[in-house]
Amino acid sequence: MTITDDEPVIDLHSDDYFMRRALDEALRAYQQGEVPVGAVIVSDGQVIARGYNQVEMLKDATAHAEMLSLTAAQEAAGDWRLTDCDLYVTKEPCPMCAGAIVHCRVRRVIFGCPSPKDGAAGSGFVNLLQNPSLNHSCDVSHGILAEDCAALLRRFFQEARDKHRGGDPSQIDG
Repeated sequence: MTITDDEPVIDLHSDDYFMRRALDEALRAYQQGEVPVGAVIVSDGQVIARGYNQVEMLKDATAHAEMLSLTAAQEAAGDWRLTDCDLYVTKEPCPMCAGAIVHCRVRRVIFGCPSPKDGAAGSGFVNLLQNPSLNHSCDVSHGILAEDCAALLRRFFQEARDKHRGGDPSQIDG
């Protein structure tokens, strides 16, 4: 096989590796009773930022894994522009996170499982990450460790439903 300059080389092993790091973050969220979504931001093959959902802990509806990792990456990079960075996240970003990703000019977004009801990266109801009317467009890859990402979410929500049935409605959102 010959690779030409115009054919991108994607090392799926590194995508697997970095998605596993995002899953590590999602597990941290799960262990703290948060919706288990995790994210890492990579620059030059190195993780420069991590984040996991902390909405309940911080009492902040914007404390999604992507938002927290974007803030940390901007601090690490010393710039709000993240043009040389890739974001790995276990679940398809919502519209709020997708908007922030576009504004930060992230190069590539790699997500695990789709979010049909609120996804904003092409698998849900809209694709803000590649909307031609916006000032930036991200490359998007999906399906990396999708079943592992989805299984953790299913487990979390099943446990929340079970707790709800047991009489603790504060443990379930919506």
